[in-house]
Amino acid sequence: MIFAALVADPQAGTLFLLAALWLAAKVGGELAIRFRLPVVAGELGAGLALATLSMAFPIIPPVTSFPAADLLGYLGVVVLMFAVGLESTVPQMIRVGIPALRVAIVGVLVPMAMGLAGAWLMLPKGTHFAVDLFIGACLCATSIGISVQVLREKGAAKSPEGKVIVGAAVMDDVLGLLVLVAVSGVVAVSGTGSGLPWGSLGRTLGLALLFLALALTVGRFLTPHLFRLANRFRGEQLLLPVGLGFAFLLAWLGNQAGLATIVGAYAAGLILEPATIRTLEERELHSLEHLLHPLVVILSPLFFVLMGAKVDPRAFLSWRTIGFALLLAVLGTVGKLVAGYAAGKGLRSIVVGWGMVPRGEVGLIFVATGSALTLGGSPLLSPEVQAGIVGALLLTTIAGPIGLGRVLKTR
Repeated sequence: MIFAALVADPQAGTLFLLAALWLAAKVGGELAIRFRLPVVAGELGAGLALATLSMAFPIIPPVTSFPAADLLGYLGVVVLMFAVGLESTVPQMIRVGIPALRVAIVGVLVPMAMGLAGAWLMLPKGTHFAVDLFIGACLCATSIGISVQVLREKGAAKSPEGKVIVGAAVMDDVLGLLVLVAVSGVVAVSGTGSGLPWGSLGRTLGLALLFLALALTVGRFLTPHLFRLANRFRGEQLLLPVGLGFAFLLAWLGNQAGLATIVGAYAAGLILEPATIRTLEERELHSLEHLLHPLVVILSPLFFVLMGAKVDPRAFLSWRTIGFALLLAVLGTVGKLVAGYAAGKGLRSIVVGWGMVPRGEVGLIFVATGSALTLGGSPLLSPEVQAGIVGALLLTTIAGPIGLGRVLKTR
């Protein structure tokens, strides 16, 4: 009765939801740390535990049934992608050079091909090609944050391999987002299976490239003027609200252009270069990344816990789903290790390859996008397929840091 009233009352229900999500995230994160696993793995597991709890005790409603759940997860992923974009700039992407670009391209194409092969092997015959394509796309992503943390811990962040890993991971995310746009376009225009209207798909992808091109050129030109104007305001604490407003505006514009909002949020972070906001940062004695960090800490776990809670725990009772997750994890890991060898001579390819293995938050963003897509009136990803993909991403998120740490020890 009490829980039913919480779902019916949006205000009270939101308070309960926030309490449940934050506490679950912290408990899951603590357990992950104690087992020397990435925190994101613990947060995913916490969401899965909440889903299991609601199934074991039907009186407890699923956290995903609360009206505010989608909004909170949405805010979490947009803020997270803005923060990821702030970690790099366009000149930095250009400066890392050809090796990082080679690693990024191979790191998208090979895992995607392997994901397609895995889906073809494991999924029932007659599954729509768009599903196979989306599974391949989910294996393209690379988590910048997880690998960077390991590189910092091992004192290798400034090594040649470390620079290539970071540069390739950034390019990998941009290429992966374009793949996501293309695959979403395939899903959108795939109706009856009579053939893909390549003209519509080409326009969708062209629009994505045009939006990114304008954001990275015209956007870079306009943002200094915007923040100089903001600096003339006499009020205090302008940097964070203006920065977030800018990110949300580009996310909205990206959505209006027919793209996922995460593309616009990522682009906003990418074009906000240090020189653009330095005056405001000096005025407030804090960098934008420093001010944004508490919001990322507060909001991004909501996305991960809710992502885990959307997975049907009963799907993992199937050996087929477990086998699918293991196969995708192995194929995804091999694909990124192969990409490491594209770095060229003078670099430890195995280090670069393991640095590209973790999927983490970016892969989960792809799954979240796929879970919202429909094909012929039905969800694109069945509960079993979604569980298998999340399981594979979780395994690569765990295996990546372990493998990278070990190969760095052998220097």
